[in-house]
Amino acid sequence: METFKQIGVTENLIKALAEMKITNPTEIQEKAIPFLLKNTSDFIGQAQTGTGKTIAFGIPLLQKINPNDKHIQALILSPTRELCQQIAKQLFKMTKYTEKVFVEAVFGGEWIEIQIKNLQRPTQIVVATPGRLIDLLQKGAIDLTHVKTIVLDEADEMLSMGFKDDIDAVLAKIHKNSNTWLFSATLPNELQSLILKYMSPDLHTVQVSKTEVVNGLIEHQFFISEVSEKFDYLVQFLQSQGAARGIVFCRTKADAQAVTRKLIAKKFLADAIHGDLEQRDREKVMRAFKNKKVQILVATDIAARGIDVEGLAYVAHYQLPDQMEYYTHRSGRTARAGKRGISISFVSKDDLKMITQIEKTLKIKFTKI
Repeated sequence: METFKQIGVTENLIKALAEMKITNPTEIQEKAIPFLLKNTSDFIGQAQTGTGKTIAFGIPLLQKINPNDKHIQALILSPTRELCQQIAKQLFKMTKYTEKVFVEAVFGGEWIEIQIKNLQRPTQIVVATPGRLIDLLQKGAIDLTHVKTIVLDEADEMLSMGFKDDIDAVLAKIHKNSNTWLFSATLPNELQSLILKYMSPDLHTVQVSKTEVVNGLIEHQFFISEVSEKFDYLVQFLQSQGAARGIVFCRTKADAQAVTRKLIAKKFLADAIHGDLEQRDREKVMRAFKNKKVQILVATDIAARGIDVEGLAYVAHYQLPDQMEYYTHRSGRTARAGKRGISISFVSKDDLKMITQIEKTLKIKFTKI
């Protein structure tokens, strides 16, 4: 394993990373950083959630930014408000000992007027959700003419959330003058067509653990039960986890609410996060979860986008997801930062075909409990 110094990271950034308790590069960082520092070509980094992709693109961006140029030089597109805030925060922490680089995060659910005002200050990196960026472009409130690098972070999630047209509009506007770095856990067909359309044919691709789209530290388990008994078995599993924290995934908002109500009745510290929650309420739930006032988060796939909470011991699939990619994203919420984690699916006999399919596609092995 190489050190950050060996792969070309400057002393000031290494010092800031050390304060963030990051001392050795992960596989995606080791492969992406040296290439992105030395080259100006388009780039694809395929690695699962939780492998340190923000630092993999953040370091090369920060080292390439000209701090004396007050224009926006880099644009990062990300699927959710939470991820935008997280990326901006991490970039801010990384610049503690460097010349000042100004980062602005813009996303829906907040007053656009405030964001427009903030963008009038010197800003070198903008982190945006696609929808809000389109709003700002339509109002003529953001100047992207000096952008040299566009980063598409969690690109597969952005597409599955319906942002294809927005991404298309942004890339059509600025991709000719800049290079594109795309980071994604999976590369579905819809994403391939964007790559063909906007990225250069001589792009460089890095794939982390090619045979392992899912983190190898996750233990995949399944438990067969009748639908009527499923909740009782979930309770038994959660009790076996003691004070450990985790996420229970449901397919629909109604199921997430019902499971949460039943868990609270059983005296669990649980709360739900789903698509119909107001942004304010969503933030309140996430704050309580991060501060450990809530032990179990019950979530739908769409609502869980961008959740990044340290130290989750397990992910429980109360229902299997509709799409294969969602299994990767769901299970990737546990086993972060080198720790082990459990991903347990509660299934009926009819679901066993899906388990076999997940094993085959993602090259993982489930243990029957």
